[in-house]
Amino acid sequence: MSPAPALADPTPAPAPASQGKPRITDVQWTGDHRVDLTVYSAAANDTIKVQLLLARDWHADPKARFPTLYLLDGMRARDDQNGWLLETNAADFYRDKNVTVVLPVGGQSSWYTDWRRPDNGKNYKWETFLAKELPPLLKQGWRATDVRAAAGVSMGGTAAFTLAARNKGLYRFAGSYSGILSTSTPGTPESIAIAMRDAGNFNADAMYGPPTDPAWAQHDPLKLAEKLRGMSLYFSSGNGTGADGAPTDLQAMALEVLSRSSNQAFAVELNRLGIPANAVYRPSGNHSWPYWQFENGEAWPQVQAALGVGNPKPCQTGGVIGELAPRSRALGSCVTVEYAVPGGRAQDFRGGQIFWSNDTGAQVVGGAIGGAYLGAGGPGGPLGYPTGPSRPCPAVRAGTSSSSTAPCTGRRRPARGRCAARSATSTPR
Repeated sequence: MSPAPALADPTPAPAPASQGKPRITDVQWTGDHRVDLTVYSAAANDTIKVQLLLARDWHADPKARFPTLYLLDGMRARDDQNGWLLETNAADFYRDKNVTVVLPVGGQSSWYTDWRRPDNGKNYKWETFLAKELPPLLKQGWRATDVRAAAGVSMGGTAAFTLAARNKGLYRFAGSYSGILSTSTPGTPESIAIAMRDAGNFNADAMYGPPTDPAWAQHDPLKLAEKLRGMSLYFSSGNGTGADGAPTDLQAMALEVLSRSSNQAFAVELNRLGIPANAVYRPSGNHSWPYWQFENGEAWPQVQAALGVGNPKPCQTGGVIGELAPRSRALGSCVTVEYAVPGGRAQDFRGGQIFWSNDTGAQVVGGAIGGAYLGAGGPGGPLGYPTGPSRPCPAVRAGTSSSSTAPCTGRRRPARGRCAARSATSTPR
């Protein structure tokens, strides 16, 4: 057995808390490949939550660095989680992809841009945050490279193209699913203003000023099209109907029709400039997450090529890990080969991990408890190796580890009926 490599610190230390400097102020592991960061934005003078889906080989290759894919939310972005995690299969889809997915949280009706003035209790400075503040922090503490892509739905699709055009070299790929790609044409600023009032009661004048203000054109993907030359581009829109061609609710239909017409105008401009792009017009599909989940999968080969990400590696299980894996249905299929960790071996699966050592044998760890275990250092940390399956305890679920049998502590996760134990590890059931 080859010696185990030294593991990278599973929870990189926050940057020095110097006043006025962007920094990561808190890290919460919510799964074996899911992390919630709290990031202080100096531009907004506020903290922003950023969720990460770590690359497939994050644990298996602790010295590797990975490209990033930013997935941007829609108009009704929530402040607790990114819509991609709430509404789609993104976490499972990217589990075997060797890219770290970055999911900013919040920004309802923001269009991910820098606003002229605060409104409705928000001081939006999203362009500065996404283009200037966040990438260096992910590079310094979360093993990100300078190879990036961005895609989004609705306003997030518009923003992916705007950010790419206004920040040369920031992204190698920009993707828009039902985004509006011509935002300054007559009538469109007014339509956007109505949508912003409906989604959070925001005033579009606080963003760019009145519809005649030059700022609208300065953030219009169509007007900025020349600046997208040399980038991999993918944009799609449905026809406003459901998957079976039947009409859907009027608002979803109207928004998708607006997206379709703007996408067509954008494609005409790209053709005029001689800029290649993948423009997709679906015979069905409306302004909804099921449609956007479909487009995310369809766009992946182009994203993959732009980022230089290889196909998933073949993997199989064997030995004691191979004996245990089929008995733990929640694990699903393997996504990595077996790899060395301090004092033992490990392997990653879609639903968790298996750790093995001579003293403890093979044990399954996953879910929120697995995230807390890794956040505490994993097998190389103070908890050591897990020694058995989960067991019930008052109010939470916990297990035992090779160096700690302290009573379980943690917080509930009501939506899933599990907790993240801080002093013990276990197998969620």
